[in-house]
Amino acid sequence: MLRRVLLALTAVVMGASLAVASHASAAPADNHLATVKVQPRSDDGNPTADQLLAKTAHCDQVSNGTYSDKNGGQTPICGAGDAYFWTSGMAVDCDGQRTATCNENTDCCFYDDTSFHQSDGKPFDAAQVPYVVIPLPSSRWDYGNAGVEGGDVLAVIYHGHVEYAVFADEGPDDSIGEASYATAKSLGINPDPKNGGTSDKVTYIVFRNSKVSPVENHQSAVTQGRQFAQQFIDGN
Repeated sequence: MLRRVLLALTAVVMGASLAVASHASAAPADNHLATVKVQPRSDDGNPTADQLLAKTAHCDQVSNGTYSDKNGGQTPICGAGDAYFWTSGMAVDCDGQRTATCNENTDCCFYDDTSFHQSDGKPFDAAQVPYVVIPLPSSRWDYGNAGVEGGDVLAVIYHGHVEYAVFADEGPDDSIGEASYATAKSLGINPDPKNGGTSDKVTYIVFRNSKVSPVENHQSAVTQGRQFAQQFIDGN
């Protein structure tokens, strides 16, 4: 709730998540990313990235309008069964626990909290836990009314790789396409919160009623994610 209030009332002044998102709005050029070699260590397997992308080829729009994406355009949120999906680039979120990787020195817009917390009550550790940011509820789309909760699992697809992550933080209500340092790194995307991220196509699929327990346990997210991803492909 504190995160939501701060974002809603002081985003322009403090630039908490909004400023983070702006890193990718001025998305790094491909020639910069080409110099950054990050070896993917994603959760590839079954279902495959191609299978998931095939299910997102058609969009039944559920959002009342579109969001600024990290490709320099606008994108809607789409619905299919018990899942919602969108396509954007990726901005890097380093918010959460203060660590050697994520802090005020490594990220100008660092904020030491996340909208949702780990099972131990602490904010998420962006450097260690793959998580995704979903826009604050608005008249455009309200994730809560759509049945999505903090801790629900997502499949994030990029360049043929799949990473399973959890919904851990909220972002500006007019833009979309942000994920934690750990998510970016796992997909082979430059995770530097200052100049990382990508303007290439990234697809995000969030599954309803898929909350991970404990929410910070990545292996649990992978196990849960693969189950729900297969149901998504099967049309269940």
